[in-house]
Amino acid sequence: MEGDLKPGDRVQWVDEDLEGVVQAVIGGRIRVRTTDGFEMDASPGSLVRIPGGTVFPVPPEASRSSGESDPKPGPTRRKGKKARFGPALEVDLHIEKLHPAPKQLDTYEILDLQLETARRQLEFALRKRIQKIVFIHGVGEGVLKAELHTLFRRYDHLKIREADYRTYGLGATEVYIPQEAFL
Repeated sequence: MEGDLKPGDRVQWVDEDLEGVVQAVIGGRIRVRTTDGFEMDASPGSLVRIPGGTVFPVPPEASRSSGESDPKPGPTRRKGKKARFGPALEVDLHIEKLHPAPKQLDTYEILDLQLETARRQLEFALRKRIQKIVFIHGVGEGVLKAELHTLFRRYDHLKIREADYRTYGLGATEVYIPQEAFL
């Protein structure tokens, strides 16, 4: 049976409810990537090739998207929840990103420009029904962060929290706009 199986063949276990795609034949053992994405070694006698002449590509990315017939509902739900909110709108409030000559501005003008940009982007998100915005303000002395929180409190229904530390560090605030804010 080992001679019949080659990389790319779709196989099923004889005594288990598993199927997958042959990745490699290594010295009497057959490495199979299951439909769940796990690689398992099997003996040639425990596998049966699924007829139909369909040969699937060997790379793992291709075997995962090979159109398996019975997807598991668990991972689909988890992915759907993340995708429901869509990507966050990122607004970088560093003055270097907002003005071509920041050294010509005094501190009041800098803060005013940053707050005006934040207000405009928040209004844009409300108009376009964008639910998640990340304002990147930097760490600094916390003046801009405090002013941003004051600005956000003027709007009903906004939920404010620190943005993801792994992505933004300590210098970003995430604003979530629930559906009732759009009504």
